[in-house]
Amino acid sequence: MSQDETPFPPQQQDHPGTTGAMQPRPDHGEDSYVGHDRLSGKVALVTGGDSGIGRAVVIAYAREGADVAFTHLPEESQDAAEVADLVRAEGRQVLALETDLRDRDACDRIVADTVEAFGGVDVLVNNAGYQWARDDDLLEFTDERIDSTFKVNLYALLWTVRAALPHLRERSGCIVNCSSIQAYEPSSALLDYAATKAAINNLTVNLAAQLGADGIRVNAVAPGPIWAPLQPATQHEEKVANLGADTPLGRAGQPAEVAPAFVFLASEADASYVSGTVLGVTGGKSVF
Repeated sequence: MSQDETPFPPQQQDHPGTTGAMQPRPDHGEDSYVGHDRLSGKVALVTGGDSGIGRAVVIAYAREGADVAFTHLPEESQDAAEVADLVRAEGRQVLALETDLRDRDACDRIVADTVEAFGGVDVLVNNAGYQWARDDDLLEFTDERIDSTFKVNLYALLWTVRAALPHLRERSGCIVNCSSIQAYEPSSALLDYAATKAAINNLTVNLAAQLGADGIRVNAVAPGPIWAPLQPATQHEEKVANLGADTPLGRAGQPAEVAPAFVFLASEADASYVSGTVLGVTGGKSVF
């Protein structure tokens, strides 16, 4: 790549961003992911499953044999419809839940709706996240930004886990949280987001300790820079254009490259003795 070339064309979108407007379009594994029945007969609930990493996880889980419920914002309804069609194409049941996770009652409701539709929950994936990096200085951080970051990234995680616990206990289910390289290499422009991701690591370890006696495994995946709508919807154009260039592998990852980590941690056959772990998918950046 020459000095004048960048991995991605400079681009921005309004938050929360959509898949169709991205150049190039991210790879969620639509044409590449092959399932091996690792989650056959399971029910998964994935927050933020319409695009990016969440979309790749929903596709992978369906191809592994799971029925899947996933959440999305009203502005993401087109992406959500595409994901639902991909799940149905695998012969699995799907439930798309239009949800604002900043509301506690909504977090209770998505669990109740999943149980009503599918009879229970085996795998809870807390993937949805909020960030904003176009205002770099703390003096520019609005109360709305801070409130959204902590409510979506932390409050919703705790509310949803709490609501799902009785059902996870019935099935000795598992929880997979989405952390970030920002928990280890925080950016000053994302200091609120980075703080929530560090807290997710802590919650993952403590929940694993608390719930292990119930047979519930709790782990997290820490992605590095991943090409998803979150990037052009929340970052400066120059950051988008050079996304992932500072990783040892020299590029951003695709959502399809992260989903297998979520499959591994959800699989009883592969990860039955794995709990309290944060698995990095970072292009070579350290998670230690």
